[in-house]
Amino acid sequence: MSFLTDYKRVAGLGSAKSGTEHFIEQRLSAIALIPLGVAFLYTFIGALGAGHETVIETYSRPIPALIAIMFIWAMFAHLRMGLQVVIEDYISGERARMRALIINALIWRGAAIVGVFAIAKIAFLA
Repeated sequence: MSFLTDYKRVAGLGSAKSGTEHFIEQRLSAIALIPLGVAFLYTFIGALGAGHETVIETYSRPIPALIAIMFIWAMFAHLRMGLQVVIEDYISGERARMRALIINALIWRGAAIVGVFAIAKIAFLA
């Protein structure tokens, strides 16, 4: 027995209307994080333990700065989507779930903006 209406069956929409898009977006961000993570670690390990001047010099160049910005943005987007799934699955009350989803979106988007701002400040002011 199917619980979908005729319209939803034809349009391919489930009850949430965006589950497939969310699933694909999360998998694409995971795939993107593999090369970005390797590239970020390559540039980060080169500057690790070398002092403040070396870190500033490394991230003032465009390629390492862009890699770091893309890695930070993709990492926090993937983290936000993953926690959203956990919140939707395990928090039962509608108000508590909505509150947790809002807090999740604000915290991780805010953290991503702070990280991108920090790298951009180094890249443009150094």
